[in-house]
Amino acid sequence: MKIRLSRVLKRFGSVTAVDGASLEIGDGELFTLLGPSGCGKTTLLRLMAGFGTPDGGEIWFGDRRVDGLRPYERNIGMVFQNYALWPHMTVKANIAYGLKLRKLDGPTIAERIAAGLRKVNLAGLELRYPGQLSGGQQQRVALARALVLNPDILLLDEPLSNLDAKIRVQVRAEIRALQKDLRITTVYVTHDQEEALSLSDRVAVMRDGRVLQVAPPKELYERPLGRFVADFVGTNNFLAGTCREIGADRVVAETTVGTVRGSPTPRVRAGGPCVLAVRPENIALGAGPENTFEGRVVLASYLGSTLRYDVEVAGRVVLKVDVGDPWHHEVLPTGAAVRVTFPASAALALPDDDD
Repeated sequence: MKIRLSRVLKRFGSVTAVDGASLEIGDGELFTLLGPSGCGKTTLLRLMAGFGTPDGGEIWFGDRRVDGLRPYERNIGMVFQNYALWPHMTVKANIAYGLKLRKLDGPTIAERIAAGLRKVNLAGLELRYPGQLSGGQQQRVALARALVLNPDILLLDEPLSNLDAKIRVQVRAEIRALQKDLRITTVYVTHDQEEALSLSDRVAVMRDGRVLQVAPPKELYERPLGRFVADFVGTNNFLAGTCREIGADRVVAETTVGTVRGSPTPRVRAGGPCVLAVRPENIALGAGPENTFEGRVVLASYLGSTLRYDVEVAGRVVLKVDVGDPWHHEVLPTGAAVRVTFPASAALALPDDDD
């Protein structure tokens, strides 16, 4: 089932929670709304679910406009952050709740419950109560309850945020595998960029009610279109300056550390302000053919698979530099003189705003 949102608007008093959001989500796609708290992502999801009415715009599921329909008329499944399980009901009764509201017969309900439990690997636990389950198991029950309705669209609102880190990774993989198997159109809300990158076919980054960029995870990480996206998704170093020259695939900018050669993005203009974004893993210790700078180590942080240096360049700018094989790298002491370098292709010239 395809989803199309056209200039969706939602206000709460003087606050604009969703500001003209337009999206197209493909049939069978796992699409994530990513952004910080208060950016409007959950409000937008709830508008899709029918738990609120837009103040403007249109919401379409396939060829049917749904923004005037009640939630039960939209054939959706919803999974909430807090699981929303009835504590006095067994797993079986919780999963059956929506089926009974739809007045299905007993054999059909029993068959769907059994199938739902198998899908989420909870067969045999149907007579337990939510309080007897782990957080991960409770979230699986909530997922099964949504799936047994045979929805056209699955909506998940921060479903893993209450789980411990290891369980979160495990359930995340289970959700992705299940979604790929069922090929159900899924909209997933999270503030966790790692979660979004690992799960999604595409991601929409939101801020202040607006959609800033929509892209597959790799493109979003490697080719952000603005400073906010570059900063929110992963770690970046930023060098503020002025774009002196812009070509088809090269930028020359005067920055706080000197002249930097980089790669252009659509909205930068020659003679205008820009910021160059460089990922720590794209900076190397040593000299290179371009963008080489003298500096000194101010901090070394061991991160397990990575050793991260904070290197002060030009006496005022600190660049984060990741060394990917710390096991075979002797840690440099604080104050050590170093050179750092990065290719022009790794320095994205971005507009210094997100308007």
